[in-house]
Amino acid sequence: MTTKKRIENQISREKKETAFIPFIVAGDPDKEKSIEIALEVIEGGADILEIGIPYSDPAADGPTIQKGYKRALQNNFKVKDTFDIIREIRKETDIPIVVMTYYNLIYQYGVSDFYRKLNEIGANGVITPDMPPEESSKALEAAENNQIKQIYLVSENTPENRINLISQKTDGFLYAVSRLGVTGARNQLPETAIKFIKRLKKQTEHPIAIGFGISRPSHVESAVKAGADGVICGSAIVKHVEENKTSEIKKYIQKMKKATLLEIKQN
Repeated sequence: MTTKKRIENQISREKKETAFIPFIVAGDPDKEKSIEIALEVIEGGADILEIGIPYSDPAADGPTIQKGYKRALQNNFKVKDTFDIIREIRKETDIPIVVMTYYNLIYQYGVSDFYRKLNEIGANGVITPDMPPEESSKALEAAENNQIKQIYLVSENTPENRINLISQKTDGFLYAVSRLGVTGARNQLPETAIKFIKRLKKQTEHPIAIGFGISRPSHVESAVKAGADGVICGSAIVKHVEENKTSEIKKYIQKMKKATLLEIKQN
């Protein structure tokens, strides 16, 4: 199986099953423990694993994930440590791995070197919330050269013509922001998010993965019923780490994954 095809095998418009995509912070609470958490998440039923590289100014992330990044950075965590973690995870599983990072970290590391390294360690995609497609030609070229999928985000406020532009650039899936603002758990999936999923399904041929605020099985069921091809959950998992409840993460993942099977995805 080639690196490029791993994500496509797990999330697609054609698959009846919606992919569950958990997010963890690399190095939270420490390097070794985050590897253990990643493997627990995978055993719990993850279809794709998203790993956040700790950053000091994560503008798109809410307080829970910000604190997770801070815990890792307090241990002098570096970008290269994320690569070590992914390398160890890859020894145990063939699951697609997507990195979430901010462009400044990629730039500091060296754009070409960053994507080359991702390919080398077996990562499959990159989500960069602060990198607009108009300013990402170098990153897109490096991603293509190294069989890494560059994934972009759209929100309910993104103009239709811009969604079309982003849809032309994104690879693997389109990340739909379920509400305005930053990541974080909420009581219910907004009706506007459900309508947004349905609108995107008509506007693009890419698989749609919805994230930001997904924390309960009921959120997952609503997203699946609306037609989401993937559901991303992050803050609720990182909260388990913050509260020293890592032993409960696998059971939580199992509940969330089960919820993807309780509704029939609308295409």
